[in-house]
Amino acid sequence: MSALPPTGEQPPERGTLPTTALAGVGQRPFGIYVHVPFCATRCGYCDFNTYTADELAGGGSFRGWLDALRAELDLGVRVLGEHGGPVPRADTVFVGGGTPSLLGGSGLAEVLDAVRSSFGLRPGAEVTTEANPESTSPELFASALEAGYTRISLGMQSAAEHVLRVLDRRHTPGRAVAAAREAMSEGFEHVSLDLIYGTPGESTDDLRTSLEAVLDAGVDHVSAYSLIVEDGTAMARRVRRGELPMPDEDVLAADYELVDSVLSKAGFDWYEVSNWARGEAARCGHNLGYWRGGDWWGAGPGAHSHVGGVRWWNLKYPARYAAALSEGLSPAVGREVLGAEDQRVERVMLELRLSEGLAVEALDEAGVAEAWRAVADGLLRADALRAGRCVLTDRGRLLADGVVRRLIA
Repeated sequence: MSALPPTGEQPPERGTLPTTALAGVGQRPFGIYVHVPFCATRCGYCDFNTYTADELAGGGSFRGWLDALRAELDLGVRVLGEHGGPVPRADTVFVGGGTPSLLGGSGLAEVLDAVRSSFGLRPGAEVTTEANPESTSPELFASALEAGYTRISLGMQSAAEHVLRVLDRRHTPGRAVAAAREAMSEGFEHVSLDLIYGTPGESTDDLRTSLEAVLDAGVDHVSAYSLIVEDGTAMARRVRRGELPMPDEDVLAADYELVDSVLSKAGFDWYEVSNWARGEAARCGHNLGYWRGGDWWGAGPGAHSHVGGVRWWNLKYPARYAAALSEGLSPAVGREVLGAEDQRVERVMLELRLSEGLAVEALDEAGVAEAWRAVADGLLRADALRAGRCVLTDRGRLLADGVVRRLIA
């Protein structure tokens, strides 16, 4: 999530939601996102809501954060069950950050226990934790599996040492692959590796080496994102001083095509513009819930939530987040109630990124006409549009944001 939260209206102190938002809760996919705000060091490109021990300066601890997390999850149960309807159990749980693996196996187990004792889990729920390779071990993976986690997502970023240095990543080039193998050896069926491409100084050979390492690891899911230089980060300051160049758009496009080509030939299918999986079971169900317009409760400092067209976000600093909950108040600091048109636009923005595409019914008359023009420009598939869906072509994936703008203009 960005360092700068959006603007919005002041939410109710107790977190109450409109009855219109609560209607249909439990009928849509429901996920729990848990934000772990702790990191050992701050990566130069990162603008997520994370803190090192020095930055917290005594203003937060694992135990204090966990107590506040439990309080927020209990608050969520009260809010979603406020009008007597059934409180949904979680279809998916995603523990992200930050660095969840810093909690260790016992800490991760306590987090999942907090979810179980509040919302509960549906049978067969997908439960993911992110992990940084340098803070993992076979023992951590064994403990996480025993606790009920079903999926591990490891931040690899690159297999080139000089690229990792530019990104301020601490792990050695081979550690991510070793961690992935450890996770699978301990019994995890679903393991994902994350790559970043377009880092200044990264060559095509560097990226190809990273992709070969991913394939050698034997994982069943890969996420690959182009480097974005976010305002306020250490990397943005280095770019501004002329120490690093901005990522080149043509290079980023060529890198994406290489990623897609290598992974496709190795048996991975893209299911979202930046995500590839070996079969449907390997896809990240939690993120699919986001892209398909589901509901989720985001718990933790700075976490974002969405239920029935209402979106809200929490206080960012851990001590302030915990203080609000200790007083029985919602930690939400802002929210947006989306109208029908806002929800339609968001649907176009999110669903168009999926390989299954977007139903034409989500477009207005002008949007349908623009979709046929996008077909003529080679951005949408003609056969899919004739069948009632907008599906990006390979070229369209490179220009997905532009296609969205055309369809909602």
